Amino acid sequence: MFASCPFCHTSVLSSELEWHANNHFVEDELQKDRELAQQIMDASVGYEESFVADFGGSTGTSTSSSSNISPCFLDEQISILLGSQVRSSFHEVPGGLMPLLRSCLDSDGESSRSIISGHVDHYQSVESEDSGWGCGWRNIQMLSSHLLRERRDANAVLFGGSGFVPDIPSLQRWLEIAWEKGFDVVGSNSFQKKIYGHRKWIGTTECSTLFRSFGLRARVVDFDSITPSERQNIGNSRGKGVAKQLFGPMDKFVVRSNEFCDHDLSRSDTSGIGHQILVDWVWNYFMSKTSIKVGSSRRVIISEKTPLYFQHDGHSRTIVGIQMQKGVRGSPDRYCLLVLDPAHKTKVLERSLQDKNGWQKMIKRGVHTLKKPQYQLCYVDPGIAHAEEMEQLKTIDSILVRF
Repeated sequence: MFASCPFCHTSVLSSELEWHANNHFVEDELQKDRELAQQIMDASVGYEESFVADFGGSTGTSTSSSSNISPCFLDEQISILLGSQVRSSFHEVPGGLMPLLRSCLDSDGESSRSIISGHVDHYQSVESEDSGWGCGWRNIQMLSSHLLRERRDANAVLFGGSGFVPDIPSLQRWLEIAWEKGFDVVGSNSFQKKIYGHRKWIGTTECSTLFRSFGLRARVVDFDSITPSERQNIGNSRGKGVAKQLFGPMDKFVVRSNEFCDHDLSRSDTSGIGHQILVDWVWNYFMSKTSIKVGSSRRVIISEKTPLYFQHDGHSRTIVGIQMQKGVRGSPDRYCLLVLDPAHKTKVLERSLQDKNGWQKMIKRGVHTLKKPQYQLCYVDPGIAHAEEMEQLKTIDSILVRF
């Protein structure tokens, strides 16, 4: 539920109202320091007004650009956010959700073979907070829960080294900071660089932008059924590499290239057609660089790969693995994506996995369920970027795979 701030009249979540209002008093103390710093740096008056508006959560359009944002002002924003960000609440499954899923997959028949990510917490959309618009943020939280638990280097840099998954308002602040740093300039302009306190849908691009701003090598892959001639026309329309919104809300302002690819996306061994190509890609993704960990079995392998942010028009989910059922009597093998959906209630999902009853309907998605003409995936490669690579990551590029 949203409420209006009595000071700036910005619409914010009711749970965030007290924190938001208190920030106005904090800003009063900081204003003198900002004015002095501005005089020393001979910054423009227009920028100061823009920064105060941005920091205060105003719904107005920002006129500043990343090129004239002072590093000390950004540091100030980050410092305050580090002290005010809130740990996101969620239903924590005793022992973890993924071990329950492994147990179900392990008992799913001799002919099956599954490969899944390690630890992932399920973050559900809450009706009173983000139902209908918050799935993208919930998927970011799921990927973050994996990165914080499974990767020490990511834990050290994500969200200022806080060690926890922030709530949606805090994530919105982090995304605004990423934009001010110059990440995804074209996409940020479509939001007027403002997302805090808004019920705006986000997608794969915003997920990638947020993680890249911390130095994580987040990659985007586009799957669509567009024809070569249409692709050529789109390329011509872009002109000089300027990205444009092409297919609606889920095709978010990307410059397609073949950079940062650590595995073969051309898939010369692809055995299927249409959406099977996407499923084959996911299988190869999780199968590369796998690690057999404690608790793995012959039928369930734990992959070192991060989960996949899985976007299509209207909704997004998190792919945590994939299952293959061997074909019988000459029939082809069948594959199912294993997904966690923010729209599901965590307690219901937990109970279905514990009872091994009804979990398949909630988690498995076969090729026949993939009916959209376009999908996007986001994943995070190993390692932390520095120096020149950070500048490269500011442009949100993607790999294109045609159906």
